[in-house]
Amino acid sequence: MAIVSWKEILLLTGLVVGCYWNSLSCGFVFDDVSAILDNKDLRPSTPIRNLFLNDFWGTPMAEERSHKSYRPLTVLTFRLNYLFSELSAASYHLLNVVLHAVVCVLFLRVCRLFLDKTSSLVAALLFAVHPIHTEAVTGVVGRAELLSSIFLLAAFLAYTKSTSADHSIVWAPIALTVVLVAAATLCKEQGITVVGICCVHEVFVAQGFTLPMLLDTLRQVLQGKDGFPYAVLQTLLKLIVLVISTLLLVIIRVQVIQSQLPVFTRFDNPAAVKLCCDWTMGTIPLVESFLDLRNLATLVFYTFLGLLAYHSLRYRHSSAKTVIMALSLIVLPFIPASNLFFPVGFVVAERVLYVPSMGFCVLVAHGFKIVSHKGHWKKISWLMIGVLLTTHAVKTFNRNWDWESEYTLFTSALKVNKNNAKLWNNVGHALENQNNYARALRYFLQATRVQPDDIGAHMNVGRTYKNLNKSKEAEDAYLVAKSLMPQVIPGKKYATRVAPNHLNVYINLANLIRANESRLEEADQLYRQAISMRPDFKQAYISRGELLLKMNKLTEARDAYLRALELDRTNADLWYNLAIVNIEMKDPSEALRNFNHALELNPRHKLALFNSALLMQESGEPKFWPEANRRFLTYVEEEPEDANGYFNLGMLAMDANENAAAERWMRKAIGLQAGFRSALFNLALLYSQSKREMDALPVLDELLRHHPEHIKGLILKGDILMNHKKDTRGAKTCFERILRMDPTNVQGKHNLCVVYFEERDLPRAERCLEETLALAPNEEYVRRHLSIVRSKMAAMSAAGQLLTSADTMTAKEEKPKRVEEGTKEVAQESLDSSQSDKRTKGKSTKEIKDIEEKRAAALKRLEEIERILNTTVS
Repeated sequence: MAIVSWKEILLLTGLVVGCYWNSLSCGFVFDDVSAILDNKDLRPSTPIRNLFLNDFWGTPMAEERSHKSYRPLTVLTFRLNYLFSELSAASYHLLNVVLHAVVCVLFLRVCRLFLDKTSSLVAALLFAVHPIHTEAVTGVVGRAELLSSIFLLAAFLAYTKSTSADHSIVWAPIALTVVLVAAATLCKEQGITVVGICCVHEVFVAQGFTLPMLLDTLRQVLQGKDGFPYAVLQTLLKLIVLVISTLLLVIIRVQVIQSQLPVFTRFDNPAAVKLCCDWTMGTIPLVESFLDLRNLATLVFYTFLGLLAYHSLRYRHSSAKTVIMALSLIVLPFIPASNLFFPVGFVVAERVLYVPSMGFCVLVAHGFKIVSHKGHWKKISWLMIGVLLTTHAVKTFNRNWDWESEYTLFTSALKVNKNNAKLWNNVGHALENQNNYARALRYFLQATRVQPDDIGAHMNVGRTYKNLNKSKEAEDAYLVAKSLMPQVIPGKKYATRVAPNHLNVYINLANLIRANESRLEEADQLYRQAISMRPDFKQAYISRGELLLKMNKLTEARDAYLRALELDRTNADLWYNLAIVNIEMKDPSEALRNFNHALELNPRHKLALFNSALLMQESGEPKFWPEANRRFLTYVEEEPEDANGYFNLGMLAMDANENAAAERWMRKAIGLQAGFRSALFNLALLYSQSKREMDALPVLDELLRHHPEHIKGLILKGDILMNHKKDTRGAKTCFERILRMDPTNVQGKHNLCVVYFEERDLPRAERCLEETLALAPNEEYVRRHLSIVRSKMAAMSAAGQLLTSADTMTAKEEKPKRVEEGTKEVAQESLDSSQSDKRTKGKSTKEIKDIEEKRAAALKRLEEIERILNTTVS
């Protein structure tokens, strides 16, 4: 067996790079979106064990919506890509190109087992450039084929060394083969078929049996004339070990998928000479009659294949062995995708031909070998191979550009298949992702024309109408989709298995109509109908819980979320939503526990971080502040442009009397959100409390420029102007603006009275205080100040002085509460989970403490005023 030289490795690698270098500029398209962009198993925050619990797309294997494709080793390579480059598509494509080059080299090594040096190189070169491999190499999810092929070929090479020179069994290569078969299977399911290829090689190549020899041996054993020959016994022993190992792998695989097959719709698998990314739905019409001419083509193909196999099995010469190995490579790896033993998501897809094409390349190379040895055909055969390799390489290079984006991919597919509604839908999705809803709608509508009973297409139409704010048309489209669903017969148990994504028609329709407050019960009925059809439909419970929360049916909302948690306790969003219900039910301790559950599952769950930290902050308990601070810091790492995170960090710092940190965080929040009312007011209040009143004034000016009707800001500014700048005119302007907006504002009215007193206009001050007392008859400080003014006026009259005494009364000002707002009230609605971002309301313990301190300070100031007045009168 000739080894592979470095020149051949460089040739194959260079050819692969030349064909596929432009794939590095392609993005994530088609299935890449689900496998890479939406797959949480790639993130470092997800435990490694999840890779072995979830399917290829990151869905728990126990869920029925799971595709049951168990490929943890492939996902592990995606995770390594993410570790080094996160979501940079180029690195994912680069690794695929490298893996394809490795497969080509290994394939060349395998071909050397039953082809000469030249023809085996031809087979490897043809495999390297064949356009049918574009999907497997340029599509990132095709890595499953690449990795599985590497282990498959390595397992086969290992097995070929299981027989020693003296024809005895060498067990180490067999053990290695079993390990490599398991690895191939953990990359993609078809990897297990290498066991069949090994069996074919063992019987017809390594042992040199032919079909007549096997039949003759079997006949003699059955007739009792002779026992099994030693060579046959050795072969049987090796095959038994392989078969038992395979059965164990199959049993483990069945256990992993919970002994359930995935649910596929008839559109995915309704059972070419051009390349297409999707062959489902109406692409290939079903054969429904014996008179269909395609039956004749099928008969001719299988007759030819059978004759070829029969001829190869009858003879022991090298050509027969080459053909039988080529046929085993073509047929056996395709069996898992053939629909023969269990339904699959598709029966025609280019990437599943990656390994079978190896057998095809071997046959072409073998034919080239035969023809090129005929003198007058040698030059022609070389010319034909050269043309074939060149045209294939150019076709592959050009085909790569189709995978540049989802739009280019699906529009290229539509040039080939116009009867595939899924392609029309996917072009619509690509346009929808660009927010081009009007054009997307045209493609979705065409999908409904091509496949009128496609529930998903009508759902897409409804969603697009909703995005275009055409609620009536959206509802009509959803109703059409709903009418295509299997109908529930009252009084009878629903037994039909329905794809979960089709059940979303009830969710989408309910989400649409619940925008109308008068139709909430109708929406709830739709959620209940979905649940009656599939009691394990988690999304229905989630959406219903959100609706019940909106209807203020808190106990029922809690029960809905608890039922969803019974189905999936690993969903961080569910724990978050349950915590929101707890907050509405005035149970903050339970809410905090559920927030913590969410963060245990997803330590960087942004909404849980923010709202749990807010809950800790508003509890008023200092023991929670360090953890709240840590969570806010983590939140701003995730959302560095959200000013609310920095604002709340500033509020925590103010609570802890860390003024420098509070100032820094408030400034950061204001820098991100110009005119951030709460941050501006609290920063000004921070300066005021820190005896930096002059620094507070420009902040208040900015606040009032953005929010001219901010009453507390006006009160604080007036207080600073009067008590620190002695600018009674400016203070008077502030208080008068307050009263123009709110004539009943007691604080503004009282402080205006103080301005009159400062201006020595005692009669006007008296009238002003009388009016204030009428507004707030229970405010003792207003009554006492009025008494003081009247005493002052009486004393001055008795002394014969004018009622414009230079004596002044210091302004009494009950400073505004420090926290005016800062709530983050954003409703986020999604199809997968409800994440209504809410927070508790009401005064914090710190606010109440501030109010009490300010009242005590006001009384102390009042006593000081009385002392000054009494001294003056005497």
